[in-house]
Amino acid sequence: MDYEGIAAGIENSNFFVVTGRGRYVLTIFERMNADELPYFMRLMRHLAEEGVPCPDVMPKRDGSLLFDMGGEQGCIISCLPGRTLDVLNEAQLRSSGAALANLHMAGASFDEKRENPAGSTWLRETIAAVMGGTRDRYGNEAADLLQDELHFQRKRTWDHLPGGVIHGDLFVDNILFEENSVSGIIDFYYAHDAPYALDIAIALNAQAVLPGSDDQSRVKTYLEGYQCMRKLSQAEENALPGLLRLAALRFWVSRLYDALFPRCGAMTQTKNPEEYRQKLLLHRSLDYS
Repeated sequence: MDYEGIAAGIENSNFFVVTGRGRYVLTIFERMNADELPYFMRLMRHLAEEGVPCPDVMPKRDGSLLFDMGGEQGCIISCLPGRTLDVLNEAQLRSSGAALANLHMAGASFDEKRENPAGSTWLRETIAAVMGGTRDRYGNEAADLLQDELHFQRKRTWDHLPGGVIHGDLFVDNILFEENSVSGIIDFYYAHDAPYALDIAIALNAQAVLPGSDDQSRVKTYLEGYQCMRKLSQAEENALPGLLRLAALRFWVSRLYDALFPRCGAMTQTKNPEEYRQKLLLHRSLDYS
């Protein structure tokens, strides 16, 4: 048996494990609520059974899906084909959009619920926690932008939109491709129940919006891929500009927190908060209708 670390983790430490039976991924959960882990295991199994190309959880001999390792819980999942890409072309964006729609439809029959761990209360409390450090490190404009966008979002509600299980973290490092087609979706540990359009906004920010590029064309291509599988309602289309702002704010705030209050992890890294401040500013200045 052999293993190697995967340096892309933020919440978990991940390792490739090669055995005589094949190649797997060992995940050690370092910053997650242990009580919620069974939800993620069962969700991945459900989605795999419904045809979503996601990891299958390897059960122990007693049938359990989790194990204890040095006081932390872990799991072993199947290793999917393909590779991650830093930047997606139009064909890959279209395939990714279709894959997300497929995930949403497959998750509709999953009978467990999980609340948004980064909802309005989290957003308000975390912005309060980072406000002083943001002003000191990134300047008054950044701190004022946090307050202004929070005020904008607190006047809006998205509960009327269609929803169900969403991935919640569909960045390019959580999608595998073989040439131009999605071959796998990984890292379901932010999954929860929310409007599908929020998941679309998160994915658009992460995959399609590249400040300085033809963002509107890339957004349109992703949405075309999504809607070839699931048609957006008019209410969802109308909500997308505001949700793009909310998704950008949510990840800017979480990155600010990690930058200002770093935590050690064997195989973790902190991502640059400024990327998502720029995306928020972009959405505040553009109309994607």
